Amino acid sequence: MRAPIGHFDHATAAPDCLDGLTRPVADGVRHWRGTVPADQIVYVDTDPEWADTATFVEHYGKELLDQSANCVVVAGKRGGETTLAACVVLSATRVDVNGVVRRQLGARKASFAPMDTATGESGMEYGGITPIGLPGDWPVLVDSAVVELPYVLVGSGRRRGKLLVPGKAFAELPNAVVLEGLGIA
Repeated sequence: MRAPIGHFDHATAAPDCLDGLTRPVADGVRHWRGTVPADQIVYVDTDPEWADTATFVEHYGKELLDQSANCVVVAGKRGGETTLAACVVLSATRVDVNGVVRRQLGARKASFAPMDTATGESGMEYGGITPIGLPGDWPVLVDSAVVELPYVLVGSGRRRGKLLVPGKAFAELPNAVVLEGLGIA
């Protein structure tokens, strides 16, 4: 399956539009070291009003729901220590925070990180957080279904725009752990 670029008016290889990305995402693309070439990561310009998944697929086509992923920031707590992690799951699923995430982080309690923490620590906009360019010490938990897709639409670091990323590239992110059952229906 080819990247669904035909759905969008403006698509550019991410290395060619670094100035339009947030600093952490631009740095993540600039310093990309995966086996998937960085120029296969594509930035597509979209209206920020359509950033939320339901609105996005309503506007661009419901078939994109099966190729879209959400990246959410979670906080795992144990003994006064908090670990922030990113979770990448298909948009039609939700993150198993109290099961898979909690166990993977070795946390006594896990929950979605507060918006101010998620945006402040990631350097990205709420509703556009992406796993590319996150702090290097964060675990990046990726549902195995995401890695199996040829291309996945995910946030670009801003509400405006999305990244089209080959699924297997998510397994190559720093601190990535691919997990079965991270995304649940």
